[in-house]
Amino acid sequence: MKKITIAIDGFSSTGKSTLAKQLANHLGYVYVDSGAMYRAVTLFAMQNGYIGTDFFDKQTLINSLPYIKLHFQFNPDLGFAEMYLNDVNVEKEIRTIEVSNFVSKVAEVSEVRSKLVEQQQEMGKKRGIVMDGRDIGTVVFPDAELKIFMNASPETRARRRYDELQSKGQNVTFEAILKNVEERDHIDTHRDDSPLLKADDAIEMDNSALTREEQFEVVLELVLKVTKSL
Repeated sequence: MKKITIAIDGFSSTGKSTLAKQLANHLGYVYVDSGAMYRAVTLFAMQNGYIGTDFFDKQTLINSLPYIKLHFQFNPDLGFAEMYLNDVNVEKEIRTIEVSNFVSKVAEVSEVRSKLVEQQQEMGKKRGIVMDGRDIGTVVFPDAELKIFMNASPETRARRRYDELQSKGQNVTFEAILKNVEERDHIDTHRDDSPLLKADDAIEMDNSALTREEQFEVVLELVLKVTKSL
């Protein structure tokens, strides 16, 4: 079966990464979580005092980009690749609400997007890849054979995110998560550089009422349909 490029875009906390991991594992494809890359750059900015609640030193972050080394390393115990920032595993640190509060602001910076898009496109040159994010089908892989755009109500997404963070022992409130979801939606859809958009040829999926297994089966059928037509 010919390998293809699968681009999964959509709003935050729609389960893009979960679906992408399922597909990659089932198909034997490479999985890349582009959001983890932006989160890692955000963590770097936080660790070095470039961003905070009431300030953001964009230029210093831009100047530091050559010193930010990102790579994924597969963890056989987890079944997926984890994010490394300058050779340090930061998979846990980048998933906190603190990073979530700043990541959309960092992702707005054109120089950051340019650096990461270049790396992402290099990863996908051999096809057989599933990548999720905000601009995968529109910017990173505009020629992807299959593009999925995922959506769900803000309340549904906030509840999923809240349950996930609670299960990890993080002390958060549903109200704070909902506010974060709504703020990220606004920033992601209104930024000047690569705003969150549904590609013209993407298939939109509202998974508010779907289980993980149900959405996986729906998208797997789409994958099989595309590969058979090639």
